[in-house]
Amino acid sequence: MALNCVANGKLLRRGTFKDIWIQPAAGDAGGALGAALAARHIWQNQERLPGNPGHDQMQGAYLGPEFGDGEILKVARRYQAPYRHYPDFEGLIKEVAALLAQGQVVGWFQGRMEYGPRALGNRSILGDARHSEMQKRLNLKIKYREGFRPFAPSVLMEDMGEYFDLDRESPYMLLVAPVQEKRQNPLPPGYDSLPLFERLYHLRSDIPAITHVDYSARIQSVHQETNERYWRLIAEFKKQTGYGVIVNTSFNVRGEPIVCTPEDAYRCFMRTEMDYLVMGDYFFDKKSQPAWQEEKDWRETYELD
Repeated sequence: MALNCVANGKLLRRGTFKDIWIQPAAGDAGGALGAALAARHIWQNQERLPGNPGHDQMQGAYLGPEFGDGEILKVARRYQAPYRHYPDFEGLIKEVAALLAQGQVVGWFQGRMEYGPRALGNRSILGDARHSEMQKRLNLKIKYREGFRPFAPSVLMEDMGEYFDLDRESPYMLLVAPVQEKRQNPLPPGYDSLPLFERLYHLRSDIPAITHVDYSARIQSVHQETNERYWRLIAEFKKQTGYGVIVNTSFNVRGEPIVCTPEDAYRCFMRTEMDYLVMGDYFFDKKSQPAWQEEKDWRETYELD
């Protein structure tokens, strides 16, 4: 998947086409979308209309199931999980943005699940892209994989050019582009002769958690009209820190699918070293949760990638 995104970015920068658009589940899963469109056009005799240039007709691809307060509270009762309810969303995002700015890791579970293999702000694990240890922490303590693996940024569409050399939207995390040169840190003298891990963990920019070894990033642009809650959270983070970009990785551990239900989310939260979980308007603090017990080590279920 990551290699495909690199190829997409190279194709765009080559200038062969004025623009490109990649369907966000452009694999076997995309057949479901094609079947639905075929049924609409062939059997329901609906006119096939061309898309408007620059307009995302998939509207963020949030096509999966959604769960309400009842399902979230049912999970909280089952596990006797303490929580805080925020009837005011503004209060919730101020709290979460402040925690992210302090280097905390937050599981973010909202609305409809994303369609396709990427978390796009509804089934996501979030962190501070500025934090020098965030990449390593997310890999070793949340994903349980090699600490050098890169993560993707979610950036306010309005701030795209401030951070990345990309002049268009990338709502489905399918384009790789360079981090702006002004944000990059030079390589140290004798870089090529340094030990491997010193080279891998060199802080390449002021947003090191999402900067690849070649100074690129796999970008998700976040749009207010398609995911207002996620956009408002990042906008609040910008208000508090001056940065309109955060780390976004899928809400799962390596080997597992992205979480779908509140039950999935709480289980993943408790099995990992995530600090906080937000489901809808409900806020769970790891320090307040009862001890998590399982009969065997769940990590033995999945092989390393």
